[in-house]
Amino acid sequence: MKLLEAHMTRKTAQQFEITIKGKVQPDWSDWFDCLEIAPGFEADGSQTTILTGMVADQAALRGILNRLWDMNLSLISVRQKRKEIEK
Repeated sequence: MKLLEAHMTRKTAQQFEITIKGKVQPDWSDWFDCLEIAPGFEADGSQTTILTGMVADQAALRGILNRLWDMNLSLISVRQKRKEIEK
């Protein structure tokens, strides 16, 4: 069982949408705690990547953001998509 799945029983898990500048290949999903990776575009036509999925807690979110920093990717936005899940 993956670490993220083990933490999903907590009531702190939330769905997030993280938008970054540039392109990240979908096969990097495992490196981002299995978040879905999809292409996007800014109003000016510049390419972005949208990471979407459940994040176990604030520490897991911080870990994802740290990985983006390590890859020298520019963060555009972090948006919580839903309230806490109930298990």
